[in-house]
Parts: sequence; C-alpha cells; structure tokens
Amino acid sequence: MKAQHRRENRILQVEMRPEHDRAALCASAARQAGLAVRDVGEQDIRILRKSLDARNKKRIHWLYTLELFPAPADLSGVASLLPQIIMPALHPADRPRPMVVGTGPAGLFAALYLAMAGRQPLLIERGQPIEQRQLDVARFWHSGQLDPESNIQFGEGGAGTFSDGKLTTGIKDPFCRAVLEELVLAGAPDDLLYAAKPHVGTDVLRSAMVGLRRKILAHGGEIRYRCRLTGIDLASGRLRAAHLDEQDHTVEVAVDQLILATGHSARDVFTLLNELKVPLAAKPFSLGVRIEHPQALIDKSQYDLLAGNPGLPPAEYKLVCHLADGRSVYTFCMCPGGQVVAASSEPGGVVTNGMSHRARNLAQANSALLVGVTPADFPGTDALAGMRWQRAIEQSAFQTAGSTYDAPVQTVGDFLGGSREVRHDRPKSQPGADSRLNSQQAAEPSYRPGISWCDLDACLPPFVCRSLRDALPQLERKLAGFADPGAVLTGVETRSSSPVRILRADNRQSALCGLYPAGEGAGYAGGIMSAAVDGLRSAETVLLAAR
Repeated sequence: MKAQHRRENRILQVEMRPEHDRAALCASAARQAGLAVRDVGEQDIRILRKSLDARNKKRIHWLYTLELFPAPADLSGVASLLPQIIMPALHPADRPRPMVVGTGPAGLFAALYLAMAGRQPLLIERGQPIEQRQLDVARFWHSGQLDPESNIQFGEGGAGTFSDGKLTTGIKDPFCRAVLEELVLAGAPDDLLYAAKPHVGTDVLRSAMVGLRRKILAHGGEIRYRCRLTGIDLASGRLRAAHLDEQDHTVEVAVDQLILATGHSARDVFTLLNELKVPLAAKPFSLGVRIEHPQALIDKSQYDLLAGNPGLPPAEYKLVCHLADGRSVYTFCMCPGGQVVAASSEPGGVVTNGMSHRARNLAQANSALLVGVTPADFPGTDALAGMRWQRAIEQSAFQTAGSTYDAPVQTVGDFLGGSREVRHDRPKSQPGADSRLNSQQAAEPSYRPGISWCDLDACLPPFVCRSLRDALPQLERKLAGFADPGAVLTGVETRSSSPVRILRADNRQSALCGLYPAGEGAGYAGGIMSAAVDGLRSAETVLLAAR
C-alpha cells in the first residue's frame, strides 16, 4: 500500500500551530492525505510555500503548501534556471568584452549572466571585496573613521549587503526565481525558495556574495576592485572607451557596451553623466528618520497573547498614512531584531540605515519612517537638484550632532511635545525624562559610533518634521506602541532610493549608444530582488544586441 501511495504525487495545504516541528508537519500531511502517519517521512514532503497567518491574533498559524511524494529529481538539490534561459553569445572575436560598473545586485547578476553566456565581462567596483569591506565598516562604526570608497554604500554586494536582506518584490518576472536559486547555490538557505517573505540577513548575504563572485570568475569574468569609473570617450555619439581610476592610476579600456549599475549613492557618476549631457531626470524619493522600538513591544502588538512563542519569528510591520495635505508617510525596510547603522559615504555627512542578521535576534526593531518628496520640493529645477538637497540635509545632520559622525537622536515623546527651549537646554547625552517616564518600554539607541540627543527640527526640512508629527498619532492607531514616547528617532534617512533617473529607451539603452543604465541607482528598481532582475534583463539585452 505504501508503494502505491508513493506513486500518487499530490499538492496539499496544511495549517500548523506556531510551535510545530518537521515531524508534526509530516504527520499532518499524512492525515490530510488519508494515510497512516508512519507512511509519510521527512523525505516524502517538499515545501513549496510557507507563510504566517497572523490576521486573527487568537489563531495565529503557519500555512504550508506541500508536495507529497515529490519525484526523486526534486530532492536532489537546487538547479538554477539561468542556464536554461541564457543563449550562448555570438559575437566577433575582435569586439570588446562588455563592462559592468558596480557590484550591487544589478551589477553582480548582470555580470553573472554575461559570464555564463561566454562574454567574459569586466566587472569593476570602486570599493573593496566583502572581506575587507566588513573590516572598513566595522572600523567606521567603532571609531568614526570613514573610508569614502569602502562603506555601507560602496563595496562588493552594494548597499543591500548591510541591510535586513529582504528578497520580497512586487514585480512579476521569471528571473525572480532565478535570483533566489542563484543565492541558494551561492550558500544562502534553501527556505528562500518557499518562504512567503524571503529574508536572508546581512550575515548570510555577505557570504553569498563570495559565492556569486566565485561563479562569475569560474565562467571567465574578471573583477577589479578599488577601480572607479571617471570618464567616458565617445566616437560618433557611441561609447568607445571608459577611463578607470585603478589603484591610484588611470587606465583606458575599450568598450562599446557598458552596464551602469553604480547604485543610488554614486553622486560623482551622476555628475559625470550630467557633464556629458546624458539625459537625466530628477525623480521622487523619501526623507525622514529611523524609528526604533524594543522588539518585545512590536511582538506584543502583532501577536498579543502569543508574543514570545518560540515558534513565531520576530514580528514585522508595514505602515502607511495619507495626510490631509496630500503627503504620504510610511515605514520602509523594517528590520526585526536589528540595529540602526551608520551608512555615510561622503565626509561630513550623516546617513542612517537599518540592518538585521539572519536570526533577527537582537533586542530592538527599527524601520525607516519616511515622507515622500517630489521634484517640486527640491531647492532647484535641474536633474541633480534632489541629489544636492540630500547632501545638504546629511551635512546638516552631521553638524547638528557635533561633526563626529554621531547621529542626531530624539525620543518620540520629545519630538511630539514639550517646549523647544527645554529640548535645546537639555544635555546632549540625555533624552527627556518626561519621554522615558511616560513610555511603555523605552528603546535604547543602537546607532554607532555614537549619538547626540538633539532637536531633529535642526536638520530636517520643516515640512518633513510637520508630516512626521501629523503621521505618528495616526500610525499609533494602526500599531499599538508605534508612537510610544520612549521610541527613538535617529536621523537622517535620505538614501531610500535614488533622487536621479538615468533615462533609457525601451531597449534599456541610454541616448548615449552603448550605455545601459540598470538597477536602483539608475532609477529602475527598489530593492535587492528588483535590482538583480533589472541587471539580468539588461545583460540579456546586451547579449541580444551583440548577436
């Protein structure tokens, strides 16, 4: 009878209590299939999807989609979709190899595609490989010594490497699956392939970057670190060569196809393109702060009596409110069990971001709390006006907090109430006593190298502060404790997306023939997954154009 059932491959929907284990999952699958529990072992099920249903706080449960008795091939391991999609390159032997600028998700996956197609791409990165980059970032957080070329924004893996590592996206593209598969093959856990909200964590993502690097090299690609794009030569309006600043000397490399995936913080590249009169446009982005709470407070709000259940992950949230004046305030890049991190890339500016490890096991949760801004808000009308505004706000935050890369910090209680004079007179080392006394559970700022208790009005535009003040009580009604007086606001968050779009046509090519802007920095993606897919699609276009 067991053999007969094994031939009957079936798809099942199974609900499980939070604290279940694999054996209990197998037993539930057996019962739902009308089989004896002993007839279904752990090797007899394959998880296709796993999600947490917390809509009813009295009945929180995991929901699985399972394949019962999957074919043996399905149990043999992950096989990437990419080799099935990529067509072998056909190009004249004397044609220059394509160049990819930037090793963030868009650049890495573009280079991987081209390498697997046999194009032997040259991948350049202004920052350091991940091993050295981690040391540079740690030194900055410990001592305030910033390396402008190796930091959270610049270096192998891009800005997303020091984040929560969320792999969710709203785009529908077959390459999304390919990205997840390649990350698993590079060392990430295989639950990325079935989790409803896949999350890899900064620690695991860093090691996966090494796996992707090795695969690019194994397929004939070349990677140069500490190598920065400084100029472009044209011939009859077409890309002819790139000038690179490599290890303190300049080299010229012939290239007629260049995928530009430099990320949202490569302001020198935006300036270079503007000087070359490559069509650019100012685009909307967001400004605000990081808001930080104890993770236990978020768990209580989301799970109620089940908060603390070991079968439940640290709780998340995603909030938005639309104000009467037409502006929107929303949370972004929420990091359960994470920390607020220093993300500066230019001397004399403070930038914050959030980061979680795979385990999400730190005591606090944080999220960006942002106000949407448009080119109409920028103090200028040219394509780079938003970029310059970003920089000015970051420099103001640096000065407000004492010009040491400490971050300006304020409790929600102080931000929402109390006299401005009291806040200015208060010692920088202490928050308002009133905000802590009225707090359900006060948060402790996690930002390093240090903090300065300040008035955030001193470094954020007035309309941004006004919008945040209007939004916090509304968001409190959506998530109890969100506007707790002891919650901490850390400024400033300015790099949620690029303030510039590098215009491209339907063939993904700029008006400068041979230049292919890609990813988040070019204004065509919004996270790790969408940037990686945009890189793959750009590489596909380059490959087809060379045939």
